[in-house]
Amino acid sequence: MVDLLSLKESVLVYLDRSGGLQKLAEDCRPFNGSHQIEAVYRFCVSVNPSDVIEVDPVLGERVLCDPLGATALFQSVCFQAIKTLSLVEKIHTQSQVNVILKLTHLPPFPEYTLDLCSFPRGRGPMRPVSMEGLVIAMTRVTKYTQGARFLCVNDECPCFTGFHHIRVHAPGATESATVRNDFSCTICSSPLREDVKFRVLGDKQLVELIHVKALDALSAHQQSSLRYQSVTLFLRDELCNSMRIGRLYRVLGIAAHVQQGSGITWSVEANGVQPWEPEHPRKVSGSFQGLLKATEGFRWRFSAIAAHHFGLDVAPPGLYNTLKLSLLLSLVQNKANLDLLAVTTDTLVLDRLMTYSLSLACHGVRHQASGEMFASLARDEHGAGTANIHAGSALLAAGGICMLGDLGCYKKEKLDAIQSVLESCTVSVFVPGKKYGEDADEQLNFPVHCSFWALTDSTEASRRSGRADCAVLGTAEMGPVPVQLADAFGLVIQCRDVGGEQALLSQTIHTLQQAVQPGKPLYPSCWEFSTQDYKELVAHARSLKAELSPGAEKMIHGYYMASRRVRTQSQGVKMSVASVKLLISLAEAHCKLCLRTQVLEEDAVIAVLLCENSVTLKHGASALVIPPDAIFPCDLGNWDGYQKRDETLDELHQNILRFIYSYAPGADSYITEE
Repeated sequence: MVDLLSLKESVLVYLDRSGGLQKLAEDCRPFNGSHQIEAVYRFCVSVNPSDVIEVDPVLGERVLCDPLGATALFQSVCFQAIKTLSLVEKIHTQSQVNVILKLTHLPPFPEYTLDLCSFPRGRGPMRPVSMEGLVIAMTRVTKYTQGARFLCVNDECPCFTGFHHIRVHAPGATESATVRNDFSCTICSSPLREDVKFRVLGDKQLVELIHVKALDALSAHQQSSLRYQSVTLFLRDELCNSMRIGRLYRVLGIAAHVQQGSGITWSVEANGVQPWEPEHPRKVSGSFQGLLKATEGFRWRFSAIAAHHFGLDVAPPGLYNTLKLSLLLSLVQNKANLDLLAVTTDTLVLDRLMTYSLSLACHGVRHQASGEMFASLARDEHGAGTANIHAGSALLAAGGICMLGDLGCYKKEKLDAIQSVLESCTVSVFVPGKKYGEDADEQLNFPVHCSFWALTDSTEASRRSGRADCAVLGTAEMGPVPVQLADAFGLVIQCRDVGGEQALLSQTIHTLQQAVQPGKPLYPSCWEFSTQDYKELVAHARSLKAELSPGAEKMIHGYYMASRRVRTQSQGVKMSVASVKLLISLAEAHCKLCLRTQVLEEDAVIAVLLCENSVTLKHGASALVIPPDAIFPCDLGNWDGYQKRDETLDELHQNILRFIYSYAPGADSYITEE
């Protein structure tokens, strides 16, 4: 048997080397400033397993394989240090020192890694493990008993007074393991009674964690027969509110079986929590590297070719190019939400195109009509009885995309709820206090950090009104979508049938060829990009950090000021500050899609054209008259088409500058009339 004294000496050496003793002395100072005597004094000790192993391999093995035994060693040493150095005079026994070992990391070995997708949940040693997962539900913060003082009922027993019987919470223990009325004195075997005024309470929160692969099932792109089961985490004290619904985390914790009545549940007592993101490829494929080199010197070529060849599994090249570009911009934008509403006459193809694009998102969730869109409440099943908030599709898609599909399938109440969330970027959940064991009702707010994609069929409204969409001077038919809801979406794209019957024929031929010869390249070209190429492009572009150049900033500011003045005077339409955020977001996204880190004027031009087209669809044209297909004004079937597009965009660039010079207040100070 290993000499306990030797292990305690190693603990002392480690605390001295790591600065743990100094921190212990600092943590003791607040206790001396209070006149109240506590039953338990809690101390958190940071432990680096690698450093502990260097001091004493046996102690390191105890920390990694027997955390409860290691905690007892640190508790003994800390108590002796407190008494020897007279740090807290109110501590009389070792039981009053509640030491929590906070591990900095774990060895990268399978024994210390818990795969939430395939791990066994049988009985095993209570050793610390590391796991990664997605938060899908969490409770409100409630109270639990950190420690309690018990006194012997026998007045002749030494334990009738003092702090001899102290019970503290241990990982995996329930509330009844800390506080109940059938404990016996270890000296005289008489019953123990709790001294309630010395009970120490702490904060507790329950979190449901699930494997990140569950998002693949939520994206509805790849159907799987796998069933994913969540794990319950117990967060205590300083770890409470350290996790957010819909986010990914790496958790260090101790797995334990908890007895609940006649059943046993498997849960994890969290020891440390860190935000986590799975590793994505940070390189761009050779195909896109070659394209980047070939388009060097052409301001708008790279993004045009990338959009033109995007989604060829769903639609032939040349169809829905503006929408394809907008989807790519939304995928690469990770600083702000970029909500997108597509107005179309062919909802089936656009639904497929959005679903295909969703597979490229880091977090992509397709909302199902039978599921919850924002959040739902249920009673906690682990004895607390408090409200358990389950994430809906929007909260699960945090940092990614939530695809709503056809808005014509939603009732008015749901459309109103979507509009409210789009405008406030917040989900509100009402918790009735009486139902969930609280004295008062409570309103909880959760921020929404995802972009929404939706589409609507314009043919129904056109049939009702008996007129077709107006190309420039009127507003587009939004189908069943109210104008206020369309305004709440940052970007509205009208997918026009430019080719008429020819476009319909090409789409039909494309669909038939895909069904008969799946996987065969249908459009031979010098540029061929696979889905994996686009995944790598999106992942790399998202990792870039873009900064506004002075020229781009002046153009965005000038366009906003000019457009606000013109539309307010002529149409009574208010251009909110959200329009500036949208312009900046679009410009930054286009910059990153082109694999640059500085937002240039050409990026601002694309942002202005997309934004102006969107506002025109909702409220009509302004003094800045641009064609409906300004981003892709001509066919891109050959290199001459790209040259013609560049010339058209150069001309539109000058039109935007003239518009700013004419209508923006003070524009003559930073825009030169050409």
